[in-house]
Amino acid sequence: MDSPLLRRCARAVTTTHKHIRRRAATQQCRFYADQSDFRAAAPIRFDQPRAELLDNDDRSRGRRDEKPEIDLYSLRIVPASPSYFTATPQYTDDLLHLSTLVRRHKLLPHLPQGEAPRIAWKTIDQYKTEKAEPVKMKGYNALLKLLKELNYIHPSLMPEEVKAALETFKRDVQPYLNVPKPLTVDAYGVSIAVGRRKSSSAKVYLVEGTGEALINGRPLTDYFGRLHDRESAVWALKCTQRLDKYNVWALAKGGGTTGQAEAITLACAKALLAHEPDLKPALRRAGCVTRNPKRVERKKPGKLKARKMPAWVKR
Repeated sequence: MDSPLLRRCARAVTTTHKHIRRRAATQQCRFYADQSDFRAAAPIRFDQPRAELLDNDDRSRGRRDEKPEIDLYSLRIVPASPSYFTATPQYTDDLLHLSTLVRRHKLLPHLPQGEAPRIAWKTIDQYKTEKAEPVKMKGYNALLKLLKELNYIHPSLMPEEVKAALETFKRDVQPYLNVPKPLTVDAYGVSIAVGRRKSSSAKVYLVEGTGEALINGRPLTDYFGRLHDRESAVWALKCTQRLDKYNVWALAKGGGTTGQAEAITLACAKALLAHEPDLKPALRRAGCVTRNPKRVERKKPGKLKARKMPAWVKR
């Protein structure tokens, strides 16, 4: 049985803390919602076009305006190349592309070692100028290694994409395609050839005979005073044991005696190959076929000769 004192205390507490109960009820209504107020978003399918992802209101608005709205805050520009943020994007793309071609066509038949067609590739300076990127020599050597590996694919089975990749790195002028004009023997049995050494040049007329040699209308022993120059002039005939089977008539000009003698050597070897092409291996071993490109080094300012320095004096 409740006493009057307890009822009076309960009434006072209820009256005093009415605003607290009201605030709690308000907070409950403000921050808590029923389960019916929650609604899940529709699942996003990335294979659908953008128009199907819009709501009906957005579609109707787009039809009215005929200009779909673009959210600039969520717009993201995707680079065309995955290597865009590297220091050398074009070089990286080329390296990745060639690596992909090597892996893709690794099982195709390849030519034996040393039998691939000779190709003059672009130099690193030409590549850097074309791409406008700071490519290092080590990185460019990696490109050349992949190109040479692709070049060993058999020409009859080489895919078009490999041919296009190789054409990109070829020079505009291919020196290996230059074929020298073949030397022939005329109706009188005479072969004509030209040889050069340093600043000297010589034109040799070679015909079958008894071994006579005339240089500018003078005998060989009379024109060249040094024994070494005499042997050099007819070395192509001596190394093939044809010294007494051909007559040599040469016209030499420019340079000194050593340059003229070695120019006659090269011209005589070329003329001999017109008569007997099978002697080329022997002449190459003797060093008569290759043109010697060495020249006299120029004098530098402050020096007595090309490299000779004046005597050092302390005072």
